[in-house]
Amino acid sequence: MSKKRNSQVLKRFHYSTDQVIDKPFNWKQMSRLFGYMLPYKKNLVPLSIAMVLITTAVRLVIPILIGIYTLDRAVKNKDATMLLWLVALIAGLYLASYIANIFRIRWMNQLGQNVIYDLRKHLFTHVQNLSHRFFDQRSAGSILVRIMNDINSLQELFTNGVINLLMDIVLLVGIFFILFSLSPQLTLAIMVILPIMFLISTKLRKNIRRSWQDVRMKQSKLNSHLNESIQGIRVTQSFTQEKENMAFFDGVNDETFQSWKSASQKNAMFRPMVELTNALGTAVLIWYGASLIQNGTITIGVFVSFAFYLGMFWEPISRLGQVYNQLLMGMASSERIFEFLDEKPIVSEADYPVELEDMRGEIKFEKVVFSYDDKRTALKGISLEMKAGQTVALVGHTGSGKTTIANLISRFYDATSGRVLIDGHDLKEVSIGSLRKHISSVLQDTFIFSGTIYDNILFGRPDATEEEVRAAAEAVGASEFIQKLPNGYKTEVEERGNILSVGERQLLSFARALLANPRILIMDEATASIDTETEMKIQKALKTLLKGRTAIIIAHRLSTIREADNIFVLENGMIIERGNHAQLMELEGEYHDLVKAQFNMLDAV
Repeated sequence: MSKKRNSQVLKRFHYSTDQVIDKPFNWKQMSRLFGYMLPYKKNLVPLSIAMVLITTAVRLVIPILIGIYTLDRAVKNKDATMLLWLVALIAGLYLASYIANIFRIRWMNQLGQNVIYDLRKHLFTHVQNLSHRFFDQRSAGSILVRIMNDINSLQELFTNGVINLLMDIVLLVGIFFILFSLSPQLTLAIMVILPIMFLISTKLRKNIRRSWQDVRMKQSKLNSHLNESIQGIRVTQSFTQEKENMAFFDGVNDETFQSWKSASQKNAMFRPMVELTNALGTAVLIWYGASLIQNGTITIGVFVSFAFYLGMFWEPISRLGQVYNQLLMGMASSERIFEFLDEKPIVSEADYPVELEDMRGEIKFEKVVFSYDDKRTALKGISLEMKAGQTVALVGHTGSGKTTIANLISRFYDATSGRVLIDGHDLKEVSIGSLRKHISSVLQDTFIFSGTIYDNILFGRPDATEEEVRAAAEAVGASEFIQKLPNGYKTEVEERGNILSVGERQLLSFARALLANPRILIMDEATASIDTETEMKIQKALKTLLKGRTAIIIAHRLSTIREADNIFVLENGMIIERGNHAQLMELEGEYHDLVKAQFNMLDAV
């Protein structure tokens, strides 16, 4: 498919969850990243540093032993004994360096893996505690990229980059001082080309960093599309949009490839530049060094040592370029990781929260105003009261504010103004954990986790016994279909419960919520996907199960709320009617019209 076609398709789909984070490279942020190494500063870090120092010391000593001691002394003086001792000493040093390298690599790999584990755990734990608004504004694929890809990209930095940086800095400083002590004139002549390389590398820094950040953004977009494509494959196939979907994927995939290609090309420019500088330095060494030997300023041994050190000098510079590239990649990834870590929950815990050990379930709204985006108001000064143990129904057209009320009760969001109280306590002063421990929700779009039927029901209360799990399933009428499954309660339901019908998944959700034994039960269109026969079974069970609990029922199917103690009719974020079924029917208002319209629809069928 042509690029023109891809660009046309890309315009039809737009992911806006990721934006360019344009911040200058700063060591403060990198030090924050390296702070994850602090828990290992007493074992893995010092051991790795010790091995680095041993290896570096050996590399710095050997050229002197070869050039000055072997050539200028042992060979020049024809001292065979000294030559044998030097050979044995050099061989021993190489062996020590080899052993030190083995342990350095082992310990640095352990350190790197531990840091990656800690960072991923920290990020995932933080994301788990963020408010619903955070997830409203970002796709699942975008979040997945941060936790997996961005953290994985830091692995090389922690396993090799950090220790190589230390090793190369020590090596460069050591080489410089040794070269200067051997011949200041020759050292200055060679080092005159360093400013050229510094100026060129400085030009590349900003471009390389932005290129890697662009790569991360393109990967995030690609993962977001993959996540949506897999989850929405049935919708795609039902509307025969496979070609459009593939065209979009091809476009995003091409963008990702091009961004990687661009970043890799910029990275690749650094090493040839170092090699060119190395060639110039070698030319200076041969030309100027030869003249110094001729006039007796330096010896052959010093010249050979210089050649060794010069070869060693450009090697760490080249690696430093690679480490710098790793730092740039790490900077791009860490910006995205810390963007999430710096995200604060809009629903925050009070400094000294009230712990609700025994909840009665009395709910009160006092002039509550709420907006999801500070533009459109979802609730407009709502005031209502739900007494403990009552069954309350919320009725109204889509967008009238019913689900918003439920979200505020569970404190997934906080009221923009006004107060929401449970048992007389302002929810902003109550411990979030103790609040939600007493609340269970059954939603229309229920989520079933990978695992067994038993595991999914047990999710409501992990410490429940097998008898309690089975009792919850029987109470909502789920045991009947469970027993027909190949392995009963031990049947694997696969991802999102794909082997189950929509109604069966809903019944499992009922069982899960009821097993939690909540004081407040919220049912948001919970029976919308259940057939009439199953709904009658559930209604019968709920008469017993809801006794003594506060229940909030949100339903368009008005037959499910006839027995409610109190019914609130909402329109455009306001309560326009309240009362029980009989009272509202006598009123002949909005509720009466909704019931009449629904029964007329049934008669027409």
